[in-house]
Amino acid sequence: MDKGHGRKEIRTIWVRDDLQGYLKFPHAKCAFRLQRYVTDLEGKFLRAEVVYGVTSMAGTDRTAAKRLLKNVRGHWTIENRLHYVRDMSFDEDRSQIRKGMGPQVMASLRNVAISALRVAGARYIAKALRWCGRNLARGLRLLGLA
Repeated sequence: MDKGHGRKEIRTIWVRDDLQGYLKFPHAKCAFRLQRYVTDLEGKFLRAEVVYGVTSMAGTDRTAAKRLLKNVRGHWTIENRLHYVRDMSFDEDRSQIRKGMGPQVMASLRNVAISALRVAGARYIAKALRWCGRNLARGLRLLGLA
C-alpha cells in the first residue's frame, strides 16, 4: 500500500514460474498479474487496474514477489526521469516538428544526447548540455567522434 499525491494505492501481485514448455518467449522465467486499487484519501473509489507481465526474474516466493513489485514501481522512475529531462532541457513539448518521421528522429537524437551524457557521468543534464554547447569538440568527444 502507498499513500501520496492525494490518493491511496493498494497493489496485489500473483506470480507463476512454471512456464517451462508453456510460453515461447526468450528468457521468460516468470509471469505475473498485478492488480491496483486506487482511492482518494477519504476512501472514494477512483479506479482499478490489472497489468500482466513476463520477466526473466525467477521465483515465486515472497522475496521475489516483493522485488518484482519494487521493479514494476521503479519503472515509472525511469519514465519520469527521461521525459522530464527531455521536456525541461530540450523544451520538447513546444517543438514545432510535426510531420513525417521528424518527431521520432528528434526524440531519438535527444535520447542519444541524454544517454551519452549519463554514460559520461553527468548528473545534471542541463548543466552538461551547456558545457558541451560552449565547445563543439566536447560533444564530439562524448560520441567518440573527435
